[in-house]
Amino acid sequence: MSTLDVARAELALVVLYLNKAEARDKICRAIQYGSKYLSNGEPGTAQNVDKSTSLARKVFRLFKFVNDLHGLISPTPQGTPLPLVLLGKSKNALLSTFLFLDQIVWLGRTGIYKNKERADLIGRISLFCWMGASICTTLVEVGELGRLSASMRKLEKDLKNTDKYKNEQYRAKLQKSNERSLALVKAAMDIVVAVGLLQLAPKKVNPRVTGAFGFVSSLISCYQLLPSPPKSKTP
Repeated sequence: MSTLDVARAELALVVLYLNKAEARDKICRAIQYGSKYLSNGEPGTAQNVDKSTSLARKVFRLFKFVNDLHGLISPTPQGTPLPLVLLGKSKNALLSTFLFLDQIVWLGRTGIYKNKERADLIGRISLFCWMGASICTTLVEVGELGRLSASMRKLEKDLKNTDKYKNEQYRAKLQKSNERSLALVKAAMDIVVAVGLLQLAPKKVNPRVTGAFGFVSSLISCYQLLPSPPKSKTP
């Protein structure tokens, strides 16, 4: 491939990435929490960027609650332990509730919904739902990593006299394990962000800590949404 072809292919991946509403939302999230870190809760340009970006992001999430509502009623893969099934469904229910209530918060911030006190209360409830969903996600990822680890050890015994990294099934499990480990880190960081937004531990989780954890969590989300590069054809 020529340099122009390579550049064209890479640019096509960028366009594909930016065409996703979810990707644009996570980029805005990184800007929001980066600004929160810089402002440290003090009035100024950074805090204005934080607030305006937070409001803009809510538009990307309109009717997004339907996604987790669909996940809630969808069947789970066979063989999944009941505790993990219940945790997964709880995560879907909590996340769907958070996203639905977040729309009312948006209506309140734009002035369409006039009851400010009730909008603030709904906003706080929605954040508790998001924190609960993040806790459920953390527990699900821990459980799934445990299952993956057990199956990988069993596969390693079967591949005792061979190079396990040349086995396609082992490589797939290893990649899945890495993805779940990253998802676990992100979910754990989101719990800290929720604690900060709810001001449950204001002395320890201040706006700067909340911003730092939210920024790194947003970068992880951006990475998770990256499209897979096209496989090169071997002659």
